[in-house]
Amino acid sequence: MKSFLNYLKQYGCYFDFYRNQKLIVHLFKCIMKNVTFYLSILTLPLLFSCNQVEKKNKKVIDSLSKVVSKECFTAIDEKDTAHLSINNLASGNVNGNLLIKYIDKGKNEGTIEGAYKGDTLFVDFTFKIGTVNKTIYKNPLAFLKKDGKLILGVGRIETSVGRSYFVKGMPIRFDKGRFNFLPTDCKD
Repeated sequence: MKSFLNYLKQYGCYFDFYRNQKLIVHLFKCIMKNVTFYLSILTLPLLFSCNQVEKKNKKVIDSLSKVVSKECFTAIDEKDTAHLSINNLASGNVNGNLLIKYIDKGKNEGTIEGAYKGDTLFVDFTFKIGTVNKTIYKNPLAFLKKDGKLILGVGRIETSVGRSYFVKGMPIRFDKGRFNFLPTDCKD
C-alpha cells in the first residue's frame, strides 16, 4: 500500500487520510488528469500517421487521374450540333466536356465522368442549360463505340434519392439516338 501511495505522490496525487470524504473525488481528479495527459501523448503518432496516409493517397490519386490520351468528337443532327472531348485516364476512367447546341432550346454545356464497360461508355453528364439558368443538372449518358464513332444511346431513366440512372433490365437503344459522334481534331 505504501508503494502505491508513493506512486500516486510522484504524479501529484497527495492524500490526506483525515479527509476521507474528499478522497474519492481527489483520486478521480488525479487519475483523469493523468489519463488526459497519456491520451494526448498517444494521439500524436496517430495524427502523424494519418497525415502520411493522406500524402500517399494524394500521390496515388494524382497518378490515376493522369491523362493518358485525349479524343474529340463532333455530331450534327439537322441544325443541332454537339462537341465531345474525352480524357482517357490512367485509372481506366474518363472525364471531359460535352457541349450540345440546340437551335430552338439553346445549349447544354457541362462535364462528363465515367468509364467504358466493354464497347459502351457510360458517363454522368453534369451540365447547365443556357446561360441564364443557374440550375445544375446531372443525367446519365451511354455511348456505343463502333468503327471509331460514338453513338449516343436512348434509354429509360429513373431518379431515386436525387440520382438519375438507366433503369436496369431496360435496353439502351443506340439505333434511336440523335447524335452520331465522328472523331475530329482536338482544339486545346
